[in-house]
Parts: sequence; structure tokens; C-alpha cells
Amino acid sequence: MPDLCARCTAICCRYFALQIDTPKAPSDYDDIRWYLMHENVHIFIEDGLWYLAIQTRCQNLGQDNRCGVYEDRPRICRDYSTENCDFHIGAYEFEQYFTQPQQLEAFAQAKLGKKYTRYVMTQRAKNIGKDGRATKGIESAAVLASRSRPKVVGHPSARRSKRTITPKTPTVQLSISAAGR
Repeated sequence: MPDLCARCTAICCRYFALQIDTPKAPSDYDDIRWYLMHENVHIFIEDGLWYLAIQTRCQNLGQDNRCGVYEDRPRICRDYSTENCDFHIGAYEFEQYFTQPQQLEAFAQAKLGKKYTRYVMTQRAKNIGKDGRATKGIESAAVLASRSRPKVVGHPSARRSKRTITPKTPTVQLSISAAGR
């Protein structure tokens, strides 16, 4: 164990995953779509179960990848062992892994078909101030296509700022594994 800990890159301390309800209705998929509209949020399916994964570094992780509160770490951290360690568990294959809302929409469309299309059209009508049942004159193919190519990149206030912010620590790209839950 000490040898493994000496080489640890603290992958498990850079994300967490929580099980969520399996979506059944179009509105359930729409809620999950909202999650994916946030930075560092991913959704994955493993063994038929759905998970919300948030890639964020533990605030107690030191520059040496050691825990700064090891003696007082939470039970979840204590439950990790070298047997389920992300460092040596290897590549993990998910049934589905979503990083963008558009990926989830394509999945929902394939799963629910016209039921999902009707839901999307009703929501579009409501969003533009029409009765949710009044979808006449709104082209469903155009609506679905526009949702796969969002027009806004970033928050409007970020575009007004001329200042560039450089993070102090480098961004780390991680893959999620089963051991992180």
C-alpha cells in the first residue's frame, strides 16, 4: 500500500458521482439536460443505473496529492481501499457517458421518439409565449436542430468583460471510474 500511495495522483479526489433517478418521462430528460448545461458536470449510466458526476477538486487535496485532513477525513474517503483505487483500476467502460446536453437529447430522442419531440415542441411554444398546445407554425425539425447547435457560448456577462482570468492551477481532464462513487 505505501508504494501505491507514494505514486498516487489523487484521481478519486478530483470528482464525485451521485446516483440519480432513471429518467422515464421527457421532463426527466429535460432536468438532466439542465445538469449538463453546467461546467464540469457529466452524466453516466452503469449497470442500468444513472449517475451525476461532478468533476471538482477536493479543497483538502495538497499539491503533493496527499489529503490535508487525513486524520479527520470523511467516512466516504476512509471506505476507499487499494482494491477500488482509481490509480490502478484501469480503463472503465460505461453504458453511456454524456458530457453535453446535445448528447443526452439525441439519446432521449432515440429512446422516446415522438413523445420527446412533442415535449420539446410544447416547451418551445411556452418559451416563446404561446400556449403550450399551440405548436402550429413551429417546425419540429428546425427546433430539434437548433437545440443541437446552441447559439450562446458562455454567460452574457463573460462576453462583456475584457479582462482575461488565468487559473492558478492547471485544469485536469479525468475519466470517471466505478471507484469514485
